[in-house]
Amino acid sequence: MAGAGSAISVKDALDTSLAENTRAAYWKGWSRFAAWCRSRDLDPMAATPDDVAGFLVTMASEPRSPRATTGHGRPLALGTIRVLIAAINRRYREANRNSPAGDNRVRSVLRGLGRLEARRPRRVKALRVQEIARILARCDELAADMRQRVIAARDAAVIALGFAAALRRAEICALEVADIEFLRRGEEVPGAFVHVRRSKTDQLGRGERVAVPEGKRVRTVSRLRAWLQLSGVASGPLFRTMRRGGHVQERPLHPTDIARMVKRWARAIGLDPADYSGHSLRAGFVTSAAAHGARLDKIMEVTRHRGAGMVLRYIRQADAFEDHAGAEFL
Repeated sequence: MAGAGSAISVKDALDTSLAENTRAAYWKGWSRFAAWCRSRDLDPMAATPDDVAGFLVTMASEPRSPRATTGHGRPLALGTIRVLIAAINRRYREANRNSPAGDNRVRSVLRGLGRLEARRPRRVKALRVQEIARILARCDELAADMRQRVIAARDAAVIALGFAAALRRAEICALEVADIEFLRRGEEVPGAFVHVRRSKTDQLGRGERVAVPEGKRVRTVSRLRAWLQLSGVASGPLFRTMRRGGHVQERPLHPTDIARMVKRWARAIGLDPADYSGHSLRAGFVTSAAAHGARLDKIMEVTRHRGAGMVLRYIRQADAFEDHAGAEFL
């Protein structure tokens, strides 16, 4: 039997039943619903299905926050609406009460919103290897300015690693120095292993390792080592926020920082930043790998997808004009 010092309470188990990012999303979703209710003199814990339906329609109609990293001026995406419903359900479940968000009327409203959103589909574009190379070249140009040297090294390392390891935004931000294992062959460092301690498809935190070669165009390992050397970061969060003048802080980057970084560098090479987000790095690896003839199973080793469906979608996108049926007569 475990000693007193190692006892686990029910609260401990409940607190860790959700990933940190999910808990944060639910807290934000519930806070948004509670604020909406208070603005209408409603008790959020006594809401009716009609109240929830009205809330969802409002959220799907009003422009999103000016601080949003994508879709300025557009209503919330259906995926975000679903998170709001999950947040309401979670709060009512914790209070041992039936959730009004589970009512059939709410489900009907959600289906209707889904059909409306289907008329205005949006998918962020992938940053392919040639575009990544152009971004990294601009980072190298910025590094020539001593005042910008450290931040340019950080951004280059983030872009290179996020692309080469097909990482999600949250995975990039969660990395610590100890999660990078450099491989050495004499004086050379031909690659590295990246330990992803927790991910969207690994909520229990079993951990996964991703092999990242140095490469000839992206040179991910060299850029990681340059960042660590210039920043002086030796432990703790790998990628951190910075103050003006290149002063590295203790706080790790946030997923929204990654989105803004990608947009900023997309604009720097002449792309429309509205078309790109943090996911463009991960999507870009899959698309680039497919375009260069990589095997599906080898792509999935890097992306850690549990199923081939999403990967095949990117591959079809990459191969859309290869061996096209009309190539010989159109």
